[in-house]
Amino acid sequence: MSDIADFFRSIPFITRSWFAASVAVPFIGKLGLVDFRNLLLFPELVFSRFHLWRPVTAALYYPITPNTGFMYLINLYFLYQYSTRLETGPFSDRPADYIFMLFFNWICIVITGLLMNMQLLMIPLIMSVLYVWAQFNKDIVMSFWFGTRFKAHYLPWVILGFNFIMGGSFVNELIGNLVGHLYFFLMFKYPMDLGGRTFLSTPEFLYRYFPNRRGGVSGFGVPPTRRPAVQEQAGGGGGGRHNWGQGFRLGGE
Repeated sequence: MSDIADFFRSIPFITRSWFAASVAVPFIGKLGLVDFRNLLLFPELVFSRFHLWRPVTAALYYPITPNTGFMYLINLYFLYQYSTRLETGPFSDRPADYIFMLFFNWICIVITGLLMNMQLLMIPLIMSVLYVWAQFNKDIVMSFWFGTRFKAHYLPWVILGFNFIMGGSFVNELIGNLVGHLYFFLMFKYPMDLGGRTFLSTPEFLYRYFPNRRGGVSGFGVPPTRRPAVQEQAGGGGGGRHNWGQGFRLGGE
């Protein structure tokens, strides 16, 4: 138990909070403390009965059954791996900027979920974070199934293709990738590389509650320069025999 506690405390604060909520909410539904249907996203209940908690719980809940339990653990592992890498890497010492990224991605995914009648949003949110990490580390060489090697830039699309080939739904991964791309394009690519207008910026009130830890300039800054290519396992084992993003089909419970 002490090893588990040490591991949990070693996770950076924002990722730790997200990770803990992604464990607590599914187990609350699994144990029957709350009817799991109250944790899903149903547009008619959000708008007509003002169930405003549903957009939040739908991004944290995942059904734990004998058929989906392993997939749930894989999702948790990817959440831990890539959120930690972002929070301690490109967003190191800038918690407000990282919280804003998560909030922006979540808002976009919730809007998409309401329009497309999606009940579960955990996988798209995790994939959006993985996509942003891949953009910051695009030249790292990853190893995947059957010894396949490719640059990290392609990792989100490899996971999508792998899930499709294995017969699963790829819509969750696609939405996450598109939302991650939208954030990275508006925050960095368009204003910095293309000289366009800045559409996204972290609100000042977030800096008041989550100030930069080393007295840095308010605002995120430029993406890091490309690192020398080094070989790395895709998520430390993310290329194993699993159908990573199966989740629920759109419109299902």
